[in-house]
Amino acid sequence: MRRTWLAACVAIVLLGGCQPPEGGKTQPAASGPKATEQKAAALEQNAAAGGDNTVPSRSEIIGKTEVQAVDPLGKEQLDDAITCLARTIYWEARGEDPASMEAVASVVMNRLGHEGFPNRVCAVVRQGNEQGACQFSWWCDGRSDQAKEDESYATAKEIARKALNLQLRDRTRGALYFHHRNVTPGWSTKYIKTAEIGKFVFYKPRGGDAK
Repeated sequence: MRRTWLAACVAIVLLGGCQPPEGGKTQPAASGPKATEQKAAALEQNAAAGGDNTVPSRSEIIGKTEVQAVDPLGKEQLDDAITCLARTIYWEARGEDPASMEAVASVVMNRLGHEGFPNRVCAVVRQGNEQGACQFSWWCDGRSDQAKEDESYATAKEIARKALNLQLRDRTRGALYFHHRNVTPGWSTKYIKTAEIGKFVFYKPRGGDAK
């Protein structure tokens, strides 16, 4: 079973490692939203590495109150897993039913660490921007990325929490791509349709490799 960085550090301590910085002074532990962001970083690493698909321990998971304290106004920079995932859920499926929002989260998590995709949530969301063709259209549509509807964004953050905690059922059946029902992109014929959820249609590659 894959050990988390925390468990690994504990093991190193037992062997005499993980020493404090020179001078004998230990760094203060992060607290509040910053500590939650650090939890999210460890959880995304576990997900990207494949892990064992088991729910992390109680001390490792992100709590309901903790996640809502991150990016409370929907205006923070997109530089942590929770904010990047929650904003993607919000902008791609805002106003849709919870199942559709969860499905969008699953696509991001399915891409995480998959061959052809980055191993960080924010990098997955931003992928393609350098070529001028974003994987997620909201990221480079030229509009403000700030979340403006408090209730919908709170729902998006709760779904992001469950996704990072590996507590979210993948309704898409392993999908890496999706589109709105009202459009039929040319690439859709190259993939296997895995699910239709709300107004979205989901797909995965026939051979399993991203393209």
